[in-house]
Amino acid sequence: MSSPMHARAVLDREFLEMRAKVLELAASLDRLERAAGDVVDDPRLKLLRQAIEVLSDDRDERAERVQLLFSRPYTAEWQSQFNLTPRQPR
Repeated sequence: MSSPMHARAVLDREFLEMRAKVLELAASLDRLERAAGDVVDDPRLKLLRQAIEVLSDDRDERAERVQLLFSRPYTAEWQSQFNLTPRQPR
């Protein structure tokens, strides 16, 4: 089994891409702020703000916690909720 990369090596490898993604998010939020109209009460904006809070905390599993913010809770009846027919086994 290989040992995990050193934190500095991960940062060296991924810094520019991470920086670009943060800048892209900042630019999108700036465009939204400058746009006509108001979306303060839009639940999607609330989710984005919650995700940004997750990114800025020091707890583990940020990716999982962000993914769960944008996911529907699992229900066993999901196929009927979306009017889908279960696949028949071959």
